[in-house]
Amino acid sequence: MWPLYAAGFTTAFGAHGIAANLGGHTEDAVTSLLVLGGLLALYDGAEVLLKPLFGTLADRVGARPVLLGGLVAFAAASALYVVADSPGWLWAARLGQGAAASAFSPAASALVARLNPGTKHGRAFGSYGFYKSIGYTLGPLLGGVLVWAGGLRLLFTVLAALGAAVAVWAVLAVPVVPPLPKARQTVLNLARRLADPVFLTPTAALAAATAALSVGVGFLPVSGRAAGLGTVATGAAVSVLAGCAAVVQPRAGRALDDGRLTARTGLAAGLSLTAAGLACAMLPGLTGILVGAGLIGAGTGLITPLGFAALAASTPAERLGQTMGAAELGRELGDAGGPLLVAAVASFATLTYGFGALAALTATMAVAMFVHRPPVSSVPQPKTER
Repeated sequence: MWPLYAAGFTTAFGAHGIAANLGGHTEDAVTSLLVLGGLLALYDGAEVLLKPLFGTLADRVGARPVLLGGLVAFAAASALYVVADSPGWLWAARLGQGAAASAFSPAASALVARLNPGTKHGRAFGSYGFYKSIGYTLGPLLGGVLVWAGGLRLLFTVLAALGAAVAVWAVLAVPVVPPLPKARQTVLNLARRLADPVFLTPTAALAAATAALSVGVGFLPVSGRAAGLGTVATGAAVSVLAGCAAVVQPRAGRALDDGRLTARTGLAAGLSLTAAGLACAMLPGLTGILVGAGLIGAGTGLITPLGFAALAASTPAERLGQTMGAAELGRELGDAGGPLLVAAVASFATLTYGFGALAALTATMAVAMFVHRPPVSSVPQPKTER
């Protein structure tokens, strides 16, 4: 499992490490906000378009080859900018990284499910999410140190080495998991399966969690600066958010596996905590920001492993890659949609109302889950490979 956790760390570290530091050094060809926005959108756009495709490919040829190919491609794309060191190749490298992450991210999630019995899915996805959270936390910090020391080329060098090292580790340690035989699936069958509440409910919760996480990371520092707080205080808020998410995920997974928590109850509680955190972010001053960050982190940390475990439990083993790819697409849409909603509301009101709008939407989802009791499956998968 450790190479899969390392793959999760790699995609998170690569995404946030570069995104947080692209605008800091104009000599590295990021010369305007328009260029910066384009580079950020390039990576995310590749993930939105390609994750479902690579998830389906993982079901067809096996998740392990897609994982290895994605890691090798990530290392190659990172090395491309190191060697070329020109503005045009930065665009190509960033596109290549996004496409590669689109391959190995859903493949790793599918392998986490395939290599663990259903009774341990909560623990497995909790640990996987923990290491991704560490990547999200260290990305901006360690990435900033690397860019300060040697520019973007040094950061890309480290990412190339990281991708290659994890690929070698996966070759040596990840067992061969052959694709399972499956019945022919029409487009209508796929549409029905993805429209089923058993899929939509945890995916919507994952999208809401990612939206809140993205908003917290992006807008809590803005709110802090508007309140006259320094960079240390605003940076602490982001660290609290990421730290709470990292701490909660393994514990939530263990509670699910031990029967102390059901997926439906946990997702509803996670959405409630997240909504409460967004509401606290509306309060002025450091206290509101820190409490809001902690609650958002705890809520998203509760949702993430439970959402993926519920998806794995309700999906035939031969369709896991497709399901994980589609769920990752939902998360990417939340990642983009949350900040867009908050920014749109803030543009004609204030940032406080932007937090309030997303809090209201998230709370509505939590209430709907409590009241209507949607069918979130918690039944373990019968097939397991080791």
